[in-house]
Amino acid sequence: MMATGSPTKYDVFNGDADGICALHQLRLHAPAETTLITGVKRDIDLLRRVPQGAAEVVVLDISLDANAGELRRLLDGGARVDYYDHHSADCAFEHANLRLHCDGSPDVCTSILVDRQLGGRHRLWAVAAAFGDNLEQVGQTMATDMGLRDDAIADLARLGRTINYNAYGECTEDLHIAPEALYRELSGYENPFDFVAASAIYRDLREGYREDCARLHELQPYLERPGGAIYLLPATAWSRRVSGVLANRLAARRDGASFAVLNERADGSYLVSVRSGAPSLRSACGLCQQFDSGGGRVAAAGINRLPRQQLASFMKRFCEYFELKGTWNDHRPQNS
Repeated sequence: MMATGSPTKYDVFNGDADGICALHQLRLHAPAETTLITGVKRDIDLLRRVPQGAAEVVVLDISLDANAGELRRLLDGGARVDYYDHHSADCAFEHANLRLHCDGSPDVCTSILVDRQLGGRHRLWAVAAAFGDNLEQVGQTMATDMGLRDDAIADLARLGRTINYNAYGECTEDLHIAPEALYRELSGYENPFDFVAASAIYRDLREGYREDCARLHELQPYLERPGGAIYLLPATAWSRRVSGVLANRLAARRDGASFAVLNERADGSYLVSVRSGAPSLRSACGLCQQFDSGGGRVAAAGINRLPRQQLASFMKRFCEYFELKGTWNDHRPQNS
């Protein structure tokens, strides 16, 4: 969604923890009146919403590959663009008006790229973003290097995970709070610990997070083999909100297994999240890029719209791609 502001300056960012915390760091460092463009986590083709004639555009945590054509349109129209991202950037190109900060390494998120650019001035927010982006060890190491106590680290981890959880949904109506509104609430706090202590919106988000996560025990794999599983979630708002939490918890097991979490969309297609148990050997994006609207990172990737008629094909390719052997342990029908 868009907010009122300068007609020529735009901040375009993913509505998850990484995108929100990356923008917050930048605007703490360099406040500016801008128009905000964001959405749910998978709403990534956001540059199409920036009109011709934009003078300055900051882009944070959205795939360059999914926006390459629109990026070139803006650049050729005279816009100066700062682009920060950690997803696949196979379509990257050079342009006199473009400053590109891209790094697809598995231990990097966009907020860390911003933190590097700012010399660590607002690193606490980058730590929270790392936890929210499922970079647990990275967040822990950054926090420990800052000399933070265990309780402070736990607060930052909860903050990142909660902001990230809020971004999952098919549309903003699925979310507890629209990402733009959450960013505006958070932007009033320079210190994340003050936000945690004082924000009523954050307390409400925490309660929603606890309620949704309590229902995770209802979910069983749709199909399962040694080394991997596929979860097909019911078509409900709560399951769409909690799908990212489920995917990250599965990945956190670090047992070498790979997972796919599928949410049924209103049009009957599926929103797919994939986590690779061996990203250096078989990247998650390598599988997802075989399907239209698929992409992401080596450890975590997704497909924004998998047609229902391709569901069986996806399951077959998932099994073949991750070299899962043996017979499926079939848990159908899935709880609803």
